[in-house]
Amino acid sequence: MTIAYWCVLLAGLMPILTVSFAKVGGRGDDNHDPRAWLEKQSGFRRRADYAHRNHFEAFPFFAAAVIIAQQVHAAQTPLNILALVFIAARLAYTAFYLTDKPSFRSAVWFVAYLSIVGIFVLAGMAQ
Repeated sequence: MTIAYWCVLLAGLMPILTVSFAKVGGRGDDNHDPRAWLEKQSGFRRRADYAHRNHFEAFPFFAAAVIIAQQVHAAQTPLNILALVFIAARLAYTAFYLTDKPSFRSAVWFVAYLSIVGIFVLAGMAQ
């Protein structure tokens, strides 16, 4: 399995890991209605939930880019590098979200987004 495919797995795990920050140790966590409970949270827990949601939003675009690039036999080394950049940017995004640094968070969100666009460009160049 390629590094890029491993990055898809990591990206798929990020939402679960991020929501754990919102839930672990939370008082009154209600597994019968977890979304309603999360909606009532504030501060760190609220930001963790929002980061969790954003990871789910970013995942399909990233996974599609990697799968398409692999299918058309895009150059593997640049693909792996761009996939790793995406993962690093998303980890930084989470850290900046949790620590309430919105300007940095937006900057690394943009880096992650550009890495996905770069993967699509790489796939386009393979044809």
